[in-house]
Amino acid sequence: MSAIVDLQVACDNTNLPHQTDITKWLNVAINAVHQLSEAASNPPSSYEVTVRIATPEESQQLNSEYRGKDKPTNVLSFPFQAPPGIQINLLGDLIVCADVVEHEAKQQNKPLNAHWAHMIIHGCLHLQGYDHINDEDAEEMEALEVKILADLGIDNPYQINDSV
Repeated sequence: MSAIVDLQVACDNTNLPHQTDITKWLNVAINAVHQLSEAASNPPSSYEVTVRIATPEESQQLNSEYRGKDKPTNVLSFPFQAPPGIQINLLGDLIVCADVVEHEAKQQNKPLNAHWAHMIIHGCLHLQGYDHINDEDAEEMEALEVKILADLGIDNPYQINDSV
């Protein structure tokens, strides 16, 4: 399975991952979930995902409107729900705030590209039904994120790095 990515850059930040990296991260997350699921025996060969790289202002507005949190956030996920009886290979939209991702990477002493990978994978898992509202779901989602990232050679993003 592969991701068809509609990349929309709606900010001035130029320190962004390349579309090929974003596509690779989405592909890995989609395939990891498919391998775990007992989905239909005839899944689509591709899934469409829109990735919009937004300003802090846009991120804050959407975060406030849809989550009731009046601040910019790293990634927002908007899964697509097809009407009953309609088959479509659209997973949904990810809104990523480049400035927040960059700030978090610096604050957490993580390589920027690794944090971008984590945010794209995290958002893609949300698009596929994973969540972290309760502890059990959070543990399941985080374990899958850690495995996917490890397969990409990226360290556990939840491990605290005290070395400075």
